[in-house]
Amino acid sequence: MSSIFDCGDEAQLLAGMRHARQAIARGELIVMPTDTVYGVAADAFSPAAVQRLLDAKGRGRNQPPPVLIGTKETLHALAESVPEPVQRLVDAFWPGGLTIVLPAQPSLVWDLGDTEGTVAVRMPEGRVALELLAETGPLAVSSANLTGRESAISAFDAERMLGDSVSVYLADGVSRDGV
Repeated sequence: MSSIFDCGDEAQLLAGMRHARQAIARGELIVMPTDTVYGVAADAFSPAAVQRLLDAKGRGRNQPPPVLIGTKETLHALAESVPEPVQRLVDAFWPGGLTIVLPAQPSLVWDLGDTEGTVAVRMPEGRVALELLAETGPLAVSSANLTGRESAISAFDAERMLGDSVSVYLADGVSRDGV
């Protein structure tokens, strides 16, 4: 059974973050607010969790999820190299809605799907997302909706589409794209 936590209430925020961290550690899915839309997230280093994410959305391996990170420095751990022009973009636009696609670090042991050796990385804005990423590390994430349907702009929209395939829903109002 899924749980929804109102992150606008400090007590629920603390409980929700704890439950979300535990769910990620167990390889389960969570829904979290980002600076654009709500995202469904899984441990990026758990192939089974990433597959759960793809299954929940009705996606194939040919549509691999991007990875959210909590610090700019993490980009250097996930990408084989970060060219200077890309670093300038990161410095100018992160945290924010900019996604960077680079060759993945070949030593990484993960399976995001058919990435053809690349990784799409983004550092979102927002307290809830950044605090959660600081605790969990990189998360594979995709918009919290069924493939082909409108993106969820609230945790409740996401729950209507994804239901019990997600363990924890972190609600933090309406996303920026819904305003």
